[in-house]
Amino acid sequence: MATIHPAPRPMSPEERKVIFASSLGTVFEWYDFYLYGSLAAIIAKQFFSGLDAGSAFIFALLAFAAGFIVRPFGAIFFGRLGDMIGRKYTFLVTILIMGLSTFIVGILPTYASIGVAAPVILIILRLLQGLALGGEYGGAATYVAEHAPHGKRGAYTAWIQTTATLGLFLSLMVILGTRTVLGEEAFGDWGWRIPFIVSILLLAISVWIRLSMNESPAFQKMKAEGKTSKAPLTESFGQWKNLKIVILALVGLTAGQAVVWYSGQFYALFFLTQALKVDGATANIFVAVSLLIGTPFFIVFGSLSDKIGRKPIILAGCLLAALTYFPVFGALTKAANPALAEAQAKNQVIVTADPKECSFQFNPTGTSKFTSSCDIAKQVLAGASVSYENAVGAAGTPASIKIGETVIASYTSKGLPADEAKKKDGEFKKAVADALKAAGYPTKADPARIDKVMVTVILTYLVLLVTMVYGPIAAMLVEMFPTRIRYTSMSLPYHIGNGWFGGLLPTTAFAIVAQTGNMYNGLWYPIIIAGATVVIGGLFIKETKDVDIYAND
Repeated sequence: MATIHPAPRPMSPEERKVIFASSLGTVFEWYDFYLYGSLAAIIAKQFFSGLDAGSAFIFALLAFAAGFIVRPFGAIFFGRLGDMIGRKYTFLVTILIMGLSTFIVGILPTYASIGVAAPVILIILRLLQGLALGGEYGGAATYVAEHAPHGKRGAYTAWIQTTATLGLFLSLMVILGTRTVLGEEAFGDWGWRIPFIVSILLLAISVWIRLSMNESPAFQKMKAEGKTSKAPLTESFGQWKNLKIVILALVGLTAGQAVVWYSGQFYALFFLTQALKVDGATANIFVAVSLLIGTPFFIVFGSLSDKIGRKPIILAGCLLAALTYFPVFGALTKAANPALAEAQAKNQVIVTADPKECSFQFNPTGTSKFTSSCDIAKQVLAGASVSYENAVGAAGTPASIKIGETVIASYTSKGLPADEAKKKDGEFKKAVADALKAAGYPTKADPARIDKVMVTVILTYLVLLVTMVYGPIAAMLVEMFPTRIRYTSMSLPYHIGNGWFGGLLPTTAFAIVAQTGNMYNGLWYPIIIAGATVVIGGLFIKETKDVDIYAND
C-alpha cells in the first residue's frame, strides 16, 4: 500500500537553521580541502622542489589526489559511527580533523627547510583531510535530507550541493585577495600560507554552530524504536540486496557525476593555466565568475528533480558532457589563447621517433634521467606546454621535431660527458624555442587578446553541467538506502565516485597528455566514464523521488 505524504509546506525556522548550519560547516570543510588544489603550482615548488618542474606539478597533483583516494575509507569509518551513534556528533569530529590538518599545512616547513620530511608530512595531512571529508559529506547530506519534508528533499539537499562549489569559490577569493595585497613574489614565497592559517577561524565558527544543532528526526525515531544498526558495514556491504544498490549507485550515478564535476571546475582551471598559459590570477578570476553565475543552478536543478525526477537530470548532464567536451575545450583554446590556436592550426608540431626509444613521460621520483632522443624531444615540448602529434620513425634513427616546415634533430645524451650534454641540451632547447617563436607559438597568453566574455560563457556552461549532475545527487543517494544503514551505504559510492574517479581526474588527464602529446587527449577520461554512467544508469537505476525515507527496510 502506497504511503500517503502530507503536501509540501514552507520551510520551518528549525529546517532553515539545519540547512544553514550544515551547509556553512561543509563550505568551510570544502574550502580547506580545495585550498591545496587551487595552490597546486606553488605547493609543487615549495614541497617538491627536488624534482623537475613537470614531475613536481604532477607529483603535487598526486598528493592532492591522495586526499581523494582515502575518502572511501573515511566514508566507511565515519559512516559506521554515524549509523550507530548519530549524525550530529560524527560530523562534528570530521570538521575538527579537517580544520586542524589545514591549519598545520599553513605552518609546515618546506622542502628547502627540512628536506624530504616536508612532502611526507604534507601527504599525511592530505590523507587526514580525505578521511575527514569522507565522513563529512554523507553526514551533512543525510542530516539535511532527514529533516526535509517529502517533496522538498531535492530542494533542501541542493543547498549541501552548493557547498563544494562555494568552498572552492571562497578558497579562490581568499587566495586572490592575499595575492593582490602581497604581490606575486611575496605570495609565492610565504603569503600562500595565509589562506591555510585563516582556516582556524572558520573551524571555530563551524564547531560553535554545529554544537547547537539537534540530531536528525529520522535517526531519533529509529533510535527510540531500538532499530539502529549494530553492524552497518555488514548490512551495507555483506548483504547482496544492499551491496547491489551500492555498486549501481557508483557506476550508474556517482562515477559520471564526479568526472563532470572535476572537469568543469578543476580540470578547466588547470587547463587554462598549464595548457593555455593564462596567468594564475586571471584564470582564478574567470573560474570564480563562472562559479558565481552557475551556483544558483544547484538549487534550480535540485528543486526541478522534486518534480520530474533525479535520474533524467543527472544522466542528461553526463550525456551533454560526453558529447560536447572536445568542441568546448577547443573553443576555450581559441578564446583564452588565440595565438596558440592559430599557431596549432598553421604550424602543427610533430615528433617523429622510433617507438622503442620512447618511455612513459612521467618521472614522479625525479630519479629517472631521460637520455634517449625521443624522450628528450618530448620533455622539451612538454616543458613548453606544446601540444604535438606522434609519428613513427625508422628503427635506430634519432627523433626529430617538426614545427611547421622546420625540422630539428634531437640527440641522445647517454654516454656523453656532463659538460657536453649540458651544451647540447642548451643548443637543442634554443633551437626548439626559436622555431616555436617563428611559428607563432606564444610563451604565455596575451591578456589583451583574451576573449573575456567567451571564456566566461564557456566556463559557465561547464559549471551548469556540474549543477545538473550534482544538484540532485544527494537526495537520490539518500533515497536509495534505508535509514539504519543510510550514512554508511550512501557515503561509500559517493566517495569512491568522487574520490577515485573524480579526484584522480587531473592527475590521470595530465599523465595522458604528457604521454600522447595532445593537450585534448586527457578529455577521453571523463568522456568515457560519463558515457558509461549514462548507459548503466539509464538501464539499471530506478527513480527515487517518491521513496519514503522513513521506511527502514
